[in-house]
This record gives sequence, C-alpha cells and structure tokens, in this order.
Amino acid sequence: MERIGVVGAGLMGREIALVFALAGHRVLLSDRSDAALQAARERLSDILDKAIARGRAAEGDRAALDRIVFAPGLDGMDACDFVTEAVFEDEDVKAAVLAELDRRCGPETILASNTSTIPISVLAAHVAPARRARVIGTHYFSPVSRMPLVEVVPGLATAADTVARTRALCTAIGKTPVTIKDVPGFAVNRLLHVFMIEAVRLVEEGVATPEEIDTACRLGLGHPMGPFELMDATTSSLCLTAQQIMHDAYGERFRPRPLLRTRVRAGLTGGRGRPGWRSDGTEGGA
Repeated sequence: MERIGVVGAGLMGREIALVFALAGHRVLLSDRSDAALQAARERLSDILDKAIARGRAAEGDRAALDRIVFAPGLDGMDACDFVTEAVFEDEDVKAAVLAELDRRCGPETILASNTSTIPISVLAAHVAPARRARVIGTHYFSPVSRMPLVEVVPGLATAADTVARTRALCTAIGKTPVTIKDVPGFAVNRLLHVFMIEAVRLVEEGVATPEEIDTACRLGLGHPMGPFELMDATTSSLCLTAQQIMHDAYGERFRPRPLLRTRVRAGLTGGRGRPGWRSDGTEGGA
C-alpha cells in the first residue's frame, strides 16, 4: 500500500502524514482550508528542523515534505490505498468524513480512524455495509513523530485481512501496533484518563500545584511528561470530550472534574498559542 491519504491537518493528522512520508510513502494530506494546510506545512518543517538539530533525524529526511501533497477537500482520496481520518473527536464530524470517503474511495481501500475514544463499530455504521470489513481504528499518540505505539482496533465487522495489513503497515513505518478490543476509550485512554482525573482532583483539594504534580510524575514515576503538561499539549478540551464519552460508557469513575470543565469553558484549554494549566499562551502546546 504505497498511496496514503490523511484527512485532517491538525496536531495528529499532520504528524501521521509525516511518519508515512518519512517511511517513503507518497501522502495526500487534506483539510477544509488552505490556512490549515499552510500551518501544517510550516509546523512539519519546524518539527524536522528540531529533530535534525537534536540528532533524531538526518538531513536527508527533509525530503519527506516533498512526498506530502497538501490539498483542500477530499479530491484525490479515490487514488489512495489506505486513508486515515484524523478530524475532530466528535462522532458526527467523523461520520460525515468517513461516509464521504466511502463514496469516493475504491472498494479495496482501507479506511482507518484515529479516534481515541469512539468505538470503531459505531463509526463503521456510517459507511455502506460492503465497506465495513475494511474499517479499522489506528489510534496514534502525540507527538506521533516520536511516540512508537499505535492501538489497532478492529470493529465487529472488520476483516482479519484488514487487521493484518494494518498491523504490517504500522510496523513498516516504525510503529509498534497492539491489537485492542473495540470498546469506548480502548485501553490506553481508559488508563490515562483515570490518572488525569485524579491529578485534577489533587489540584482541586490543594494537595499540590500542576507544576509540582508534573515534577512528581516525571521524577517519581518515570513519565516523560506530567499530566498537566500532557493536557496542555493535547488540549484540555479534547481531554474533557474523551472523559465525557467514557463517563457515558462506564459511569462515575470517568466523571470529568468540575475544575476541568470550568477551565475549558473559560478558554484555558492549552494547545498552540492558547493558555493552559502551565502555559500563558505565548508558547502553547506541541
């Protein structure tokens, strides 16, 4: 599968496109606006510059950008063998994209979703029955260019061949796939968000500050990032959405904390250029 499509040029989608391009694939990266695509190009160039400066990439890896076509809309996706949807974590938004890809793409094209919480079988219900055997979850982790894990999630109708091809493709681009049952939140996010919810509770109770908790998790638990650094990088609004989905599925243990809800409503979400738990908005998240 040489022809790769990625829909959504945000934090996750642009780096998913990059790892495929670094592995030698031609990639079509689409988004609804030229501005989003231009921002993605600039951000990927910056990522490569920093990786080369730190010795994590070679000078020749800059050529990966030339293997990415930045295109508004979904024109050209019909020529792709494997298309990853990486749009906003909302069932209706993802369903609309997958339904349109189903109409455009050839019958053998695999449609993958980078959803972090929504069951794949639910998303597959929005495509034609004939396509459902080739719908699968591929949940990457941020930053995609550095995190090796991919949760590969077959839906109820996903064919064994689709799982095998997807795992092989993940391995070929340098990722480590783990096959996870199709449940809300999959495996890693169910573990992660219980941890995040307790971290926010500690701040609410005045046990420690976000900075102190992040330091404790890095030095005491060996985590590369503390929970508040991670929320600033991925945005608190996305974390709140994930927790609401899992709260609906599993009940009280995933109820979002009031402080998180308040901060999201106040616009303190983190993310690039926006204030968060540890950022004043001048730097933003990754």
